[in-house]
Amino acid sequence: MRYHYEKPKIYLSMYGELYICEHPVYSGCTLFRINDKGLAVIQQRFDAVAKSAWWGELEPWLTDDIYLHSGFKEYFDKRSGERTDGLYPTVTVRQIMWALKMKPIPRERWETVFDRKEV
Repeated sequence: MRYHYEKPKIYLSMYGELYICEHPVYSGCTLFRINDKGLAVIQQRFDAVAKSAWWGELEPWLTDDIYLHSGFKEYFDKRSGERTDGLYPTVTVRQIMWALKMKPIPRERWETVFDRKEV
């Protein structure tokens, strides 16, 4: 039995959209939107050459599995909100995967963590 979520060999990315904004932490995210409410999800990346990390949109192979999870709608209703100053409520990919009780993606040594629920 595997402990971490692994990238499938075949996948579709039908849900979520790339959302570009001026958030203090990131400039692009994956936005899940239902009617007027939205939830931004971010994932951390690392550039080995520049030795720098940044937050951005989700890997496309994760979006559908998260959106189609049986607990997503309940989580979305709790954490989503309307756009304020061009920004939607934001969570990290680890926060949403743990809340949905999905196996997490492998953690890297360079990853940072937010102390609070709100990003």
